[in-house]
Amino acid sequence: MKEAVHISGAPTPGPDLQELIGRVARGDQDAFGRVYDLVSGPVLGLIRSVLRDPAQSEEVAQEVLVEVWRTAARFQPARGSGMTWVLTLAHRRAVDRVRSAQASSDREQRAALLDRTPAFDEVTEQVEARLEREQVRRCLRTLTELQRQSVTLAYYRGLAYREVAELLSVPLGTVKTRMRDGLIRLRDCLGVGA
Repeated sequence: MKEAVHISGAPTPGPDLQELIGRVARGDQDAFGRVYDLVSGPVLGLIRSVLRDPAQSEEVAQEVLVEVWRTAARFQPARGSGMTWVLTLAHRRAVDRVRSAQASSDREQRAALLDRTPAFDEVTEQVEARLEREQVRRCLRTLTELQRQSVTLAYYRGLAYREVAELLSVPLGTVKTRMRDGLIRLRDCLGVGA
């Protein structure tokens, strides 16, 4: 975009920007061409100062000029000059683009963090497992010697009731009764529902 930019100096002959915007509001394409010539340089300069990226700046400047064409009827000369109105549109659109890019970047970072976050917290798992083991040990100490031996042999060594009875030299029925009583006491001590 190599347009002449008139920031100061002699005013251009012909209708002023406010009048041209009024014509654009009525659909005058020639008036829009003149508006374009007058504002495209300052619009691009302002947007470029906000965005810094030349390609995005040109894209946003194009969006602003299309918005000027579509919304020229909204311009109110009593509220400010035509250039102020156009530059306000440009500034808002540039800031919106920056915010949109930042929001997109933030979303991508959050998604990346979620991808790297393990499905469970290993430290929490280890602490909970240690606490559970301590609680089981404490509850096992509340059992009678025969109950504790029976439960330990059956659950920690994987022996069947008959093998536990032979190893402890007690009748099978006694082992079963002690196991049942011991497991009920463990359940109550651990606070597990029936």
